[in-house]
Amino acid sequence: MSFLQKYIPKINIDWYLLLPSVFLVLLGISVLYNFNSENLFAERQSIWLAISVVIFILFSQLDYSFLKNSRFLMTLFFVTFASLIAVLALGESVKGAQSRFYVFGLAIQPADPAALVLIAFLAKYFSRRHMQIAYIKHILLSGIYALMFFLPVAAQPDLGSALMIASVWFFIILLSGISKKHLALLLSGVLTFAGLAWVFILKDYQKDRILIFLDPLKDLYGAGYNAYQSLVAVGSGQLLGKGIGAGTQSSLHFLPEYQTDFIFAAFAEEWGFLGSIILFALFFALIFRIIYIGVKSQDNFVRLFSIGAGALFLTHFIVNIGMNIGLLPITGITLPFFSYGGSHLITEFMILGFLSSMSRR
Repeated sequence: MSFLQKYIPKINIDWYLLLPSVFLVLLGISVLYNFNSENLFAERQSIWLAISVVIFILFSQLDYSFLKNSRFLMTLFFVTFASLIAVLALGESVKGAQSRFYVFGLAIQPADPAALVLIAFLAKYFSRRHMQIAYIKHILLSGIYALMFFLPVAAQPDLGSALMIASVWFFIILLSGISKKHLALLLSGVLTFAGLAWVFILKDYQKDRILIFLDPLKDLYGAGYNAYQSLVAVGSGQLLGKGIGAGTQSSLHFLPEYQTDFIFAAFAEEWGFLGSIILFALFFALIFRIIYIGVKSQDNFVRLFSIGAGALFLTHFIVNIGMNIGLLPITGITLPFFSYGGSHLITEFMILGFLSSMSRR
């Protein structure tokens, strides 16, 4: 019996998943609280946190084995695919991306739950075929399934979410035992696709983000403005930060998208290097627990689900932090459990809820 289970025995959940994630959200709210006079971001995120924790607890009590039902998963997969297509036709365009629609006044982004559905779908697919991964047809077929989510998300256009879907598929097949020959073919295909995407798919502003990454001083007051202001915010935090509510880049609105894409820069300005270390420690404690659940399980489905979940969160984290400190191009990817947004948060806690159910069993 663990220390936490000894003192909180009545709620049968994985506290090593819940506590780091809740602390991460609270740190994010501490920054959101100072972004505007009415504090709408912080108040709304607090409500989403309460809802998400309830969802986590409920999903923790479920028997996750229903996720292994092929008919259920196939139905869920095509319902999700239909919602991704529907948002292209019926969704509301926000800042150039048609990625959401409203249900009873709530903004729903299908790309968020699509990642969860794909993780479960691929975990089921390869848990039954873990001895057949040597056959390239299974790699290609699973790639087609992932592409059915990737293409409509990329068409919104939401390149960041599309890349996350691709990363989930890549890491699951990579750790399922793909051969070196097939891996080399896959990487060659990715490079070819990247070249074609540059010519035929990427919008001009997306190309500008990559070019600015290669030459940060090229257009400081145009396409490079966001990246430059983010670096200023991170650097000005120094060791101890300016203090909660004292971040000038965010409070004076020099830092764009401070509640979502660049919330780490706003946090680093207020909390400094030491605060960033706390953020990293909480996040990697959460990732360690996810990996631990997968490693300890004798169930191939649980192992692959843990791989997919860990890959999703870790890729989100690395890419977001990378673009905030100028190491990666800006792609519009949020910081898990930290950035503002109910759709993101609920999906993340749903994933953790399933993992908690797996951990209990």
